[in-house]
Amino acid sequence: MAVTLKDIALKAGVSITTVSRGLADYDDVAAETRQQIRQIAQELGYRPNLLARRLQKQRTDTIGFILPTFGPRFSDPFFSEFLAGIGNETAVHEYDLLVSTHAPDSPGEQQAYQRAAQGGWVDGLIVVRTREDDARVRLLHEHRFPFVAFGRSCCDLDFPYVDEDSVAGMRLLVQHFVDLGHRRIGFIAPPDNLMFGRLRREGFLETMAANGLEVAPEWLVTGDLTQRGGAEAVGQLLGTGLGVTAVIASNDLMAIGAINRIQQHGLQVGRDVALGGFDDIPLAAYTSPPLTTIHQPIYEIGRQVCAMLIALVNGLMPTPSHILLEPTLIIRESSGQPLAPPTSS
Repeated sequence: MAVTLKDIALKAGVSITTVSRGLADYDDVAAETRQQIRQIAQELGYRPNLLARRLQKQRTDTIGFILPTFGPRFSDPFFSEFLAGIGNETAVHEYDLLVSTHAPDSPGEQQAYQRAAQGGWVDGLIVVRTREDDARVRLLHEHRFPFVAFGRSCCDLDFPYVDEDSVAGMRLLVQHFVDLGHRRIGFIAPPDNLMFGRLRREGFLETMAANGLEVAPEWLVTGDLTQRGGAEAVGQLLGTGLGVTAVIASNDLMAIGAINRIQQHGLQVGRDVALGGFDDIPLAAYTSPPLTTIHQPIYEIGRQVCAMLIALVNGLMPTPSHILLEPTLIIRESSGQPLAPPTSS
């Protein structure tokens, strides 16, 4: 038989109302009494009626996450790691996680955010792959709806976020290849309007310029963040005839696609063409050859963003509310060996 508030009240020698308010952590119940009530509830194996509790609080105890991806399926290991961090953190706080997918910048995505902000089906949202001028951020901010973002934006709005320093990460990666002797470095950018893409491109161009290296327009190509997109983009680079000796992709998944296409051209990654990625997804260490990349603690970022959002839902401003993580360069075999200096004629 399920344990009730009455059972706890009888054992604690207090009223049912006191038990209810004590379990809800109301200040009008003495701290010692609240502790006694919680201890008895634990000993008896009490489990609250979640529906009743949610109705009382006028909350759902549910966090929403709308994946910006095409189609109902996604195969990006980045999001698998990120979701694991969110899901485990929601479980710790006894929250539920509601996940849906919508193509980025589509009417369906706009409607989903509008429903969330007005409909009360979740208590807050996690926003990912922020855009330079992000309509999602503007909408949620306008409705004063709780949200935390993984990424920054050019919006003139203040909102809580966790982000990796993409400029600094790209600086580490480009400098690594320059130090190995590479001067002709191709760059596979993500789709336009993504904030992290703008920052990673900025880091690439700044570091090339700081080393006195020009960047031919043909060395800058765009991919769609998938393996297929990376393969197609590196195919463009190899077809320029300008002899790029290294390629940097804006995420690991495109870099993994590039490995396959480079090999199809009869070239060897790390010997004929050096290659780097960004994210350090688990698969990056097991490609052939293993991928040089910039490490992001993806699982921990998901967990941290979720913890910040739950605090916000409960009326607490996360401290700090802006977290910018320092990147780490992970060097693996795809970098290859230092290039031999050119022989003088």
